[in-house]
Amino acid sequence: MVRKAQIEIKKELRGGKGEVEFHHILTQEELNGHGSMYAMVRLKPGCSIGYHQHIGNTEPYFILEGKGTFVDNDGSRTEVGPGDACLIEVGQSHALENNSDQDLVFMALIYNE
Repeated sequence: MVRKAQIEIKKELRGGKGEVEFHHILTQEELNGHGSMYAMVRLKPGCSIGYHQHIGNTEPYFILEGKGTFVDNDGSRTEVGPGDACLIEVGQSHALENNSDQDLVFMALIYNE
């Protein structure tokens, strides 16, 4: 089967700023109970995903384009760019901010512990 990704836009995600554009690659049903999301995500300049905790699941990010600031579980802030992987372990919290003048594009997978 071949199909296009399903695009969804969420505003002020997890208390963040602006809009987050999700290009859902697989549906939750297609993940067969192993997770809830596999998507390419786009954060436009000035947008962010607010600080939130993962209970019962984990979420790696893989940065494809642009630069941003990853806020880790301990509150540390790290600049990220293409080729960087950010891992959020079960029970940890995180956020991601795009403070640049370019789109920040990354892959995100939320899967169960």
